[in-house]
Amino acid sequence: MSAYFKDKVVVVTGGTDGIGKALVDALIKSGAKVATCSRNHDKLYTLQAEYPSVPLHTMVADVSSENDCRRFMETTIKVFGGIDILINNAGVSMRALLKDTDTEVIHKVMDINFYGTVYCTKYALDSIIERKGTIVGVSSIAGYRGLPGRSGYSASKFAVQGWLEAIKTELMADGVHVMWVCPGFTTSNIRNAALSKDGSSHGETPMDESKMMSAEECAEHILKAVRKKKRTLVLTFTGKRTVFMQKFFPKLADKFAYKFFFKDGKLVK
Repeated sequence: MSAYFKDKVVVVTGGTDGIGKALVDALIKSGAKVATCSRNHDKLYTLQAEYPSVPLHTMVADVSSENDCRRFMETTIKVFGGIDILINNAGVSMRALLKDTDTEVIHKVMDINFYGTVYCTKYALDSIIERKGTIVGVSSIAGYRGLPGRSGYSASKFAVQGWLEAIKTELMADGVHVMWVCPGFTTSNIRNAALSKDGSSHGETPMDESKMMSAEECAEHILKAVRKKKRTLVLTFTGKRTVFMQKFFPKLADKFAYKFFFKDGKLVK
């Protein structure tokens, strides 16, 4: 891995928590020049303190803001001279039934997950084309199968995958590789930070994280897939089974999804 990423400029959005932080750690150890952003200044400060003498560019940015994304890409190009790989990792989830949810919550999820990917990719694109680089979208099983209680999240991930598939085809003649990865259930801050019906953070998760893939293992799989220029990557047995069921037995997948997420008619996961 180190030989491939050494001296490459890799941008990871949302690099202070979960999979994003694990990606930043692995890339720095591989000798990459890393740029990352977060909405949290303190977490970026801690990250800089952890790596005081490596090529690491950080910026406070909210990916739902087009101006923030533009500035982040421009400053990265100014600091490192260009961008080889963009990993659109920043994201937010939600957990609420549609009948209880403010539409603004779905709007916010789309702004971060979908438009954040669009903005960052758009402003990094010229440099990535010039370097024949790679664009990665960190998606989800929810991009293949609509998940109850996460309608806005599923919508955003379906949108991301469709959009990436479209630009993948557009960029084939430019030598740019486009891929999306679906981690499945991974130990990550995304569930703790998931939005509730009114847009506030849940702060807890009903999922048993002890049975999930670690963020570090997930990052390792993602970087291996980037190196091998895979088209898609679906992780975990549950993830692969869900995608298979959805493709070939969608009615059965409906029943399994209901059984998994509901108990006595109430959302429990």
